[in-house]
Amino acid sequence: MNLDQIFNAAQEAFLSYKNLSPRKKADFLDKIAEILEDNRGAIVMMACRESNLPEGRINGELGRTTGQIKLFANLVREGSWVEATIDPAMPDRTPLPRADIRRMLRPLGPVVVFGASNFPLAFSTAGGDTISALAAGCPVIYKGHPAHPDTSKFVGSCISQALEKCGLPAGIFTHVEGGVKMGQDLVKHPLAKAVGFTGSFSAGKSLFNIASDRDQPIPVYAEMGSVNPIFTFPQRLKNELLPLAQNYINSLTLGAGQFCTNPGLIFVPKALAEGFKNAVSQTITQVAPAPMLHEGIAASYYKALNELQLRSELSWVKVPDAQHLINASPALAEISVQDWLNDDKFQEEIFGSFALMVVYDHADELTHVAKHLHGQLTITLWGDRSELQEQEDLISLLEEKCGRLLFTGVPTGVEVGFAMQHGGPFPATTDSRSTSVGAHAIKRFARPVAYQDMPGSLLPDELKDENPLGILRQLNGEWTGK
Repeated sequence: MNLDQIFNAAQEAFLSYKNLSPRKKADFLDKIAEILEDNRGAIVMMACRESNLPEGRINGELGRTTGQIKLFANLVREGSWVEATIDPAMPDRTPLPRADIRRMLRPLGPVVVFGASNFPLAFSTAGGDTISALAAGCPVIYKGHPAHPDTSKFVGSCISQALEKCGLPAGIFTHVEGGVKMGQDLVKHPLAKAVGFTGSFSAGKSLFNIASDRDQPIPVYAEMGSVNPIFTFPQRLKNELLPLAQNYINSLTLGAGQFCTNPGLIFVPKALAEGFKNAVSQTITQVAPAPMLHEGIAASYYKALNELQLRSELSWVKVPDAQHLINASPALAEISVQDWLNDDKFQEEIFGSFALMVVYDHADELTHVAKHLHGQLTITLWGDRSELQEQEDLISLLEEKCGRLLFTGVPTGVEVGFAMQHGGPFPATTDSRSTSVGAHAIKRFARPVAYQDMPGSLLPDELKDENPLGILRQLNGEWTGK
């Protein structure tokens, strides 16, 4: 099929799918998870072969994938995500009567989703973007990532099987392949209503620009990367120097640094910089080079490091080992806070296990850092309670620069739940109001619609007086229902 045929089929399917009962939508999502689990062996084998990721990682990722599918199935079945709100008519109100007004979230229409290279399952064919769009009631046209084509097609066939078993139109999900032009044409198509993307800044920003230049612009929810800074403070760093250094390097090198929450930037007080470097060196030199997802990513990693090695502002705590076709060697460089502030180049993400250690003299300098910092997915603060109490103004500034603030642990590891926020101010994402992980991801693919004086028989079930679905909703500003 050509793109017009694909989108026409998706649009036709949308007209029935958007009005499908929450129970039937949830059953469809559960069926996807069931079929994926039934094919676990084949999926894991394919994904390992195409991504260079170990079997344990892929098994865990498949579990995360089916887990988030079930989360959305339960969310749809429960129903309160639609934010059903009712202001009943007040015909006797003076000086003017009030009409009956009822409001809820409704699906946008056909959605374009791009697969990610670093998560062949959880952020790809049946990943968070696809499943949250399907949960909202939107058909999905999914563009497979060329890094794992067989895995993508196979998982796509599992979704198509679920549609068939549930008696739903095939146009609700379509898997397509192609290069840059195919991606651009998908975003340009007049029937596309939104875009979900996880990947590089250049690709995400390009898609955003294309969508903005359409005759009818559409939202692009692009997660484009982040250096996820960690701010360390003297007292805690002094008390926990070795374990914090070990935790940092373990996080930095996890999965060869190929996580969007990889902590590629750490701020260290000058008085403890030498001790932290020594502790870090003990750990990082024990980390063997690890295979990256594919040779192109490895080549980009080494190219970026070769360019940085020409910069006189940097001194190297750990230089990368000799370039390898696929393996990435971890690396760490040191820079003064003033040199870091002088050049935005030092804020750019290098996809892989590389980090900059920025040395500061006084905590007051961190205010300038916070004002200068680009948008991030995460920011972490390592300080004891008294130190953090003294940094309320800094914390307030940093809150403006990220989607998730951490006060213990490391940013790698993103919980799939109801409170998670996986997004942040530009350039981390194109829309800081959204998340690509967790229950609230569903709201990216819906819009509010108000119905005024609509006959009760025509109202969506969620807004009918008798509340046949029993969902939690607002009536005259007060919650009623479950």
